Amino acid sequence: MTEISKYGEFGLIKHLTKDLKHVQPSTKKGVGDDCAVMDFGSKRVLMTTDMLLEGIHFNLEYVPLKHLGYKAAVVNFSDIYAMNGTPTQITVSLGISKRFSVEDIEALYSGIRLACERYNVDLVGGDTCSSMTGLTISITCLGVAAAKDIVYRNGAKLNDLICVSGNLGTAYMGLQLLERERLANAEQPDFAGKEYLLERQLKPEARRDILEALRKAGVKPTAMMDVSDGLSSELLHICSQSGVGCCVYEDKLPIDYEAAALAEEMNLNIVTCALNGGEDYELLFTCSIDDYEKLIPVDDLYIIGHITKPEYGCNLIGRNGEEITLKAQGFNAFN
Repeated sequence: MTEISKYGEFGLIKHLTKDLKHVQPSTKKGVGDDCAVMDFGSKRVLMTTDMLLEGIHFNLEYVPLKHLGYKAAVVNFSDIYAMNGTPTQITVSLGISKRFSVEDIEALYSGIRLACERYNVDLVGGDTCSSMTGLTISITCLGVAAAKDIVYRNGAKLNDLICVSGNLGTAYMGLQLLERERLANAEQPDFAGKEYLLERQLKPEARRDILEALRKAGVKPTAMMDVSDGLSSELLHICSQSGVGCCVYEDKLPIDYEAAALAEEMNLNIVTCALNGGEDYELLFTCSIDDYEKLIPVDDLYIIGHITKPEYGCNLIGRNGEEITLKAQGFNAFN
């Protein structure tokens, strides 16, 4: 018998789907990107699904149900934006154990509905069933895009710029803060001055604003993903599927001051957290070097490196010029 941990999450997906053949002419892209892509006429339809399990993806000792509902919806919207699309509808399926009341599920749904209102997405259906192991949330999101606008993971080219929005490692540090206070079991948790870290972990936002700014600037990414499992993991996906290497610079990584201060306090390396922490839901993309001047005015966007020949590999250049091979050390549910 082969243990699932041998493959890991993405290895298992690849193993299970390697021989899939599409028989529907409407299927334009299946497994292997942030979304599946279907052709149903003048627009392409995008579809993604995401599952959250209690005890694996969230801990209800410190995650409010309303925040959990909001986050569960937004992380799906983020996948649609990562394809340069617009989310339009979601379905919500829940596995509910007996310890939850109607009021609890109402709180969860209030967060989902708030996310839908803010991102102009319709909640159109779903399913509920009983669960023996706590709360399970599964959301499927549909979106639309013109065929010419869709951005996949496999379009990065030699000398393309590597860009990322926002900051990295902040959601991870928010999680470390919550776990520290949970283990301390203090009557009054010490969150003073760290509200931003908590918000990034408990209530992330999808970066619709970045796509709007890029379109206004006349920039179309060549490859794109959202940062859910960590920058290193996402970069390796783009490079593998594009058949290229990459070079990113430690001193160019956008890191929040609060996150860096807490990392130092907790004796953690903030660069490691930024590379592997995950759950930032920022947009990571590549674009032509010819777009450099157009990118400069875009707020909250950072150029962190460039695409190289595949034989160079995927490397981080340290502050002293040292080369460090990037490895996917982000979240893996099967380890």
